Amino acid sequence: MISCGNRIPLTYYAHIICSGSYDCGCWKLESGTRSFMAPAPIDNRTDQELVAAVNAGDAGAFEVLYFRHRDWTMRLAVRFTGHHDDALDVLQETFGYFARKFPGFQLTAALTTFLYPAVRNFSIAARKKRQRSSGGEDQLPLIAEPQAASGSDRRDMEQSLASLSDAHREILLMRFVDDMTQPEIAATLDLPVGTVKSRLHHAILAARQLPGMSDS
Repeated sequence: MISCGNRIPLTYYAHIICSGSYDCGCWKLESGTRSFMAPAPIDNRTDQELVAAVNAGDAGAFEVLYFRHRDWTMRLAVRFTGHHDDALDVLQETFGYFARKFPGFQLTAALTTFLYPAVRNFSIAARKKRQRSSGGEDQLPLIAEPQAASGSDRRDMEQSLASLSDAHREILLMRFVDDMTQPEIAATLDLPVGTVKSRLHHAILAARQLPGMSDS
């Protein structure tokens, strides 16, 4: 276990996140029990200011970024992987990958536009690994919050969304489940904002034609 006091060198940070051996008193990640104890630190700095601080060597600023975006990242990982333990692995891998970008990382858009493709790619790898170990097909879950719907309602919603095109389904989930703004979606998908607006409009129209989705 590495105790950091108030700061730790950034060269350790990615390793610590991925190995689960970091305890600084305010939060702890234990690889054995896979538990997170995490009262979020209070910090009014913007993500841009925090990134600048991390680039200057302030590991505490990275910790703030982690807590600020942890829950969003975890929800996304749960949706992409369909497994809580796999999602925890993706969470660790994503922020380990993020940490290794320092020093020198430049934030040119919302941080979620950087995190989203990282979570998706790590989740794809996790799903492939699980499929190889189980030898079966594993359908991608569509809804980020498993408790948001249950039983037949949830199955009907997933089946309805599955009938949409990949482009329409993804943009609906990014906007209404992942809570990303249109400019953030545009930056993430490398599309003009106008294209995102048009695609989202047509996706909503298509979704309203689906059984049980007219009021969504």
